Amino acid sequence: MKNFKPKAWMLPQPVLIIGTYNADGSPNAMNAAWGGQWDVNEIMISMGAHATTENLNRCKDFTVGFATVDTLVASDYVGIVSAKTHPDKIANTGWRATKGENVEAPVFDCFPMTMECRIKEKLYESESGYYIIAEIVNIVCDERFLAEDGKPDVEKMRLITFDPVHNGYVALGERVGNAFSDGKELK
Repeated sequence: MKNFKPKAWMLPQPVLIIGTYNADGSPNAMNAAWGGQWDVNEIMISMGAHATTENLNRCKDFTVGFATVDTLVASDYVGIVSAKTHPDKIANTGWRATKGENVEAPVFDCFPMTMECRIKEKLYESESGYYIIAEIVNIVCDERFLAEDGKPDVEKMRLITFDPVHNGYVALGERVGNAFSDGKELK
């Protein structure tokens, strides 16, 4: 075994696209990897100091799209370019946005699944950002990505994860087992 100093290498890390509205009403998006499930109907995201953070200070609503192999280039772009210096960054992605049905935030047309969320609590606020705990208000899924049972089919989505070890993106693969079931064979 080889040892490494502590690093932010929690795996896998989702590639989350946070959608908000800028002060002028235009849609904005940023790429965030440090987030996950907080509770049954809540998520947590670590936010730095970004245009998105300023937008969240004005309005608690936002969306979370899940980046895919097909959206990789534009998803990376919204993570490396700030709306503070590139107000046209969404136009450069080719994404179209519609207002969320349940939140004051944009839903981008290119993601197979998007969560409509609302901040419940901000933790450890400072000049460098804060952590948000948010309620999942609604989940929107493109019907092309539904399974036969009518629920979202993760395998069809071609989701990507962030590889913090080598600064890359990795496509999620196929189903390899059944949760809350396969382990029963060891009982």
